[in-house]
Amino acid sequence: MNHILSDRINNLATSQTLAMAALARELKAQGKDIISLSLGEPDFNTPDFIKEAVKKAVDENYSTYSPVEGYLELREAICRKFKRDNGLEYKPTQIVVSTGAKQSLYNIAQVMLNDGDEVILPAPYWVSYFEIVKLSGGVPVEVPTSVETDFKITPAQLEAAITPKTKMMWFSSPCNPSGSVYSREELTALAKVLEKHPNIYVVADEIYEHINFSGTFCSIGSIPGMLDRTITVNGVAKAFAMTGYRIGYIGAPEFIAKACTKIQGQVTSGANSVAQRATITAVDADPSVLNHMVQAFHTRRDLVVGLLKEIPGIKINVPEGAFYVFPDVSSFFGKTLKGTEIKDANDVSMYLLAEANVATVTGDAFGNPNCIRFSYATSDDILKEALRRIKEALAV
Repeated sequence: MNHILSDRINNLATSQTLAMAALARELKAQGKDIISLSLGEPDFNTPDFIKEAVKKAVDENYSTYSPVEGYLELREAICRKFKRDNGLEYKPTQIVVSTGAKQSLYNIAQVMLNDGDEVILPAPYWVSYFEIVKLSGGVPVEVPTSVETDFKITPAQLEAAITPKTKMMWFSSPCNPSGSVYSREELTALAKVLEKHPNIYVVADEIYEHINFSGTFCSIGSIPGMLDRTITVNGVAKAFAMTGYRIGYIGAPEFIAKACTKIQGQVTSGANSVAQRATITAVDADPSVLNHMVQAFHTRRDLVVGLLKEIPGIKINVPEGAFYVFPDVSSFFGKTLKGTEIKDANDVSMYLLAEANVATVTGDAFGNPNCIRFSYATSDDILKEALRRIKEALAV
C-alpha cells in the first residue's frame, strides 16, 4: 500500500531510538529479561515543587487554549533563564514555546529551509536532525568525527563543508549521542569560521545543558557576533525529568520567532497549558536544585566508562555531559561472535539484543557507523548487570 502514501512519508526513516525501544518492550512482553538502554529518558521523577505548580495550574483552571507562542509569563521566565544561565539577551517576542524541543526543531527547519538548502550536521548528531532537515527540503551534509577527537568538529572541517548552498549548521552541546561538550574556546574558533559566511544560521540544541560534568557551559549565541544568527533550542524534558510534559522552546531573531509562531498556529497551536505553567516554575528555579540528579549521572558515567574500558575491542572516550556513552565497536566488524557474523554497528546492536538481552542503538542512526549508543539513565545495579552481559557476549 506504500504507493498510496506520499513520497514524503515513504522517504522518511523511522526513528531508530524509538524503534529499538519498541522492540525491547515487545521482547519484554514475551517474557524475555531485556535491559533497555535505548531511550534517552531520566529515571528520576519530576521534582515535587514542579508537581505542586501543576496542581496549582489545574486548580486555577488553566484549561483553555494558550497563545500560540506560549504564555507571556512563561516567555518572560525563559528570557530570565537565558540571561541567568547563558548570557543571552532575548525579549519575549523572540521566544516561542512548542510541544517539545523536537517540534521546535521541526518549526525551524520548515520556516528556514528551501529545497536544496544545505545544513551542516557534525556527526554524530541527534537521530531526528537528519530526517527533519530532509523532510523540510534541505540537504543534510554530514561532517564525520571520531572517538579520538571526542566527537567534535574542527574549524577546518567546518570551513571545508561550507558551500554556496549552505544555509545552516545544527549541533547539540552536550551532544546526544556522544556526550561531548564544546568549550567556549572551541565554539569561538567555530564562530570565527562562520564570521566569514554571514548568511549561515546556527541551531544550537542545548537541551542537556544542565547535565554537564565539565564545570562550565557556553552557548554559541553568547559569543560576540553570533546572537543574531543563532537559534537556541532548549526545554525542560531532560534536566527536570519532564519528558512527558512535552515543552520545548527557542530563543531566536524576532523574524524567525514570528515565522515559527505562524507555522505552529496552523499545525498544533499553543502547547499544553498546564505544562506551560509548570515550566514557569522550572525555568525560574536555581539550577542548583538539579545537583543531586547531575551528581547521580556523573557517578553512573564513571561507572559505565570504567566497565567499558575492561571490555577488549571497545574504544571509549569520557563524555562530559548528557547521559549517553558512544563506544566505537568497529574492531568487531568482520568477526563471528557465537556463530553470528558481525558486519557493522547495526549487527553489533542486534547481536547484543539477541545474545545479551540488552537494547542499544546503532551509531548509523546518528551518522557514525562505527559506534553504538546506550543511555546510562538507570540504576547502578542495572548498569552493572547490562555491562556484565555485554562483556560476556563480546568475549571472542
